[in-house]
Amino acid sequence: MTPKENYLTVLKGGIPEWLPIDTYTFYPPWFTPGIICIRPYIFNIGRMGGTDFFGVKFIPTESTGGQGMPDHSQILLKDIHDWPEVIKLPDINDFDFEEMARKDLERIDRTQTAVELGTHVGYFQLLMEFMGMTEGLIAMYEEPEEVYNLMEYLADWLDEFFKRSIDAYKPDVFAITDDIASSQSTFMSKQVYRELIKPFHIRMCEHANQLGIPVDMHCCGHCEDFIEEWFDFHVIMWNCCQWMNDLEGIKKKYGSRLILNRCNNLDDPQNFSDAKEEDVRACIRKYIDTFAPGGGYIFGAYVFGPTGDETVAKRNMWMMDEYKKYGIPWYKEH
Repeated sequence: MTPKENYLTVLKGGIPEWLPIDTYTFYPPWFTPGIICIRPYIFNIGRMGGTDFFGVKFIPTESTGGQGMPDHSQILLKDIHDWPEVIKLPDINDFDFEEMARKDLERIDRTQTAVELGTHVGYFQLLMEFMGMTEGLIAMYEEPEEVYNLMEYLADWLDEFFKRSIDAYKPDVFAITDDIASSQSTFMSKQVYRELIKPFHIRMCEHANQLGIPVDMHCCGHCEDFIEEWFDFHVIMWNCCQWMNDLEGIKKKYGSRLILNRCNNLDDPQNFSDAKEEDVRACIRKYIDTFAPGGGYIFGAYVFGPTGDETVAKRNMWMMDEYKKYGIPWYKEH
């Protein structure tokens, strides 16, 4: 069985030969990934520092080793009513999708590694990036019609962009992203989600759904109450599901209907520079023992840290080494 076949076995509800690993993990030289995530280049522009495709300015953050965050000292959209003058999208025909796919895929052996096409843009996240969290949330509650109009404008372009991308890349998995929750709860009620965000999640997944391509939902935070909503656009995998949700209860309830990807926690020892090796390894074994039984689990482990923190690489190495020793043979030994 190839790494690709092993990974896709889990997505089809089966038991893999070995525990597969998620697409965001830092792969060591000895490991051939079962899947790799590719995002069209335009959605990476400026997001590590600079101005992105939509005109939002990002600044690298020291605590995450340079990962970008919106610079909300320079708000792009100050008044939701001004979006027609502020938010501008290019002609979709200016993009050569076949050439983009050729360049992105030319070094990937698709007999060994599956391809996940990642959107890296979410409708809620975009509104927050355009307006900032405070004004963005206020707009959703005070001016829902205008927010919907903006979302519809974005969707008319993004739907076509990803339809053409899917046809060109021919991915094995389609991944959408929208962090609609904090560590405590979702940023909105189900009603607001159903009215302002979900219709556009459905639209974004429509082409993948028609082609039978599995959908992966990226949503951090305490968002378990929205799982049933995701099934309406055929989500079969959730990343990165975190322990502020009842993950054990979710696994018991949904089984292989919902693949749990990573299952980590902000308080995990590997997230801290003073972590002890034995604690990190024990944490990895705990996750595997909890979620691997019966399949439906994709392992994932990585940490970011402040620029110059020499322990980051060491902590990542401990996790991957424990995965190699304990995780890869798990299904053969249990």
